[in-house]
Amino acid sequence: MTIDAGLVDRARGGDREAFAVLVRQHDPMLRALAFRMLGDRHAMDDALQDAYLRAFRSIESFRGGSAIATWLYRIVYTSCIDQLRRRRPLEELSDLPARHETIDEGIDLARAMSELTPQHRAAVMLVDAQGFSYDEAARITGVPAGTVKSRLSRAHRILRDSLGGENK
Repeated sequence: MTIDAGLVDRARGGDREAFAVLVRQHDPMLRALAFRMLGDRHAMDDALQDAYLRAFRSIESFRGGSAIATWLYRIVYTSCIDQLRRRRPLEELSDLPARHETIDEGIDLARAMSELTPQHRAAVMLVDAQGFSYDEAARITGVPAGTVKSRLSRAHRILRDSLGGENK
């Protein structure tokens, strides 16, 4: 039995501390996903709070068909998508001004990432940044692995174009 499996068993049995440990173990990467999808620290915090509450309320239904990390990523991803759907059009990340002063490449990349749809940002974050396979990312996002692959390919093209890449 892995450490996660033991914690999951305890959390499913109502052990709040075990659940808190599970969340703390995965929080940095879940936080990165939420921030990249939402582009705002307050929105990220709201989405994570909602996701962690959903996870806590449904932990007893977790059956281990996937890794606990995949299950948590799925809940965070869904929470972010729900929050994006509730946003007014003026708050959309894609409505940010196109021109800006570049301080460094990190800002360029952040700007380029903000131009992607949430689904494309999720594909980049899950596969490129966090190392999930297409199949794992598909389970998290609830789409076929081929869709994840095509979203990632499209996101790479958009990022190259936005960053002035020469391999267009």
